[in-house]
Amino acid sequence: MASSVLRTISPSVKQHNPRSALSTSISQKLAPFKLSNPIVSLPLRFKSTNNYAFSVPRRSFSCVNQANSQESTRSTKVQELYVYEINERDRGSPAYLRLSQKSVNSLGDLVPFSNKIYSGDLQKRFGITAGICVLIQNVPEKKGDRYEAIYSFYFGDYGHIAVQGPYLTYEDTYLAVTGGSGVFEGVYGQVKLQQLVFPFKLFYTFYLKGIKDLPAELLCKPVEPSPAVEPSPAAKPTEPQATIPNFTK
Repeated sequence: MASSVLRTISPSVKQHNPRSALSTSISQKLAPFKLSNPIVSLPLRFKSTNNYAFSVPRRSFSCVNQANSQESTRSTKVQELYVYEINERDRGSPAYLRLSQKSVNSLGDLVPFSNKIYSGDLQKRFGITAGICVLIQNVPEKKGDRYEAIYSFYFGDYGHIAVQGPYLTYEDTYLAVTGGSGVFEGVYGQVKLQQLVFPFKLFYTFYLKGIKDLPAELLCKPVEPSPAVEPSPAAKPTEPQATIPNFTK
């Protein structure tokens, strides 16, 4: 009787394969899964506890270093700009702050200043300088001082140029051009400072890179630097034809 029942039931029973069921279940769950993130560059592999591995299609991507790209397009053309700085004794400049509290110029003394600037041919008023010098060393054998200078040249609507570096009262120096605004945005390079009459007259030759061509109004053939130079009769009183747009006062 038992064997008869067994024979009757056995055709209706199917053998259950747990691995096959698990494989089918995982495949169905992963079927709608898609990678939409383009930054994945390596194939992803998912592994079940029963050692079944599933691969996700590979996607490639490219990455451009934006900083290097901008650096490569930065202009290396050198443009020269000539500027006279003249202290006309009407701005209360310079102010000497003797922080060292010593009777002679000493490390740490500060000198804030602001002077007028003119085009290299002295025909136009450009604007002003504004900044500060920190005294680094008194050099008695050269009857002068060494300063670390941080200041800007303001050119009205055209923007400004920032510089930093050594200012020696007894010889010419070069300072770094550290940046700018307006037509000078992105500028770099250096500027030569020539002392004509300390601290009243200085002549600057800028060597500028990284910017588009300067406006023609800022360019000129400079007057030969000398202690006797003076702004033109129209530029000194800032007559309209002898200034740049909204020159900095």
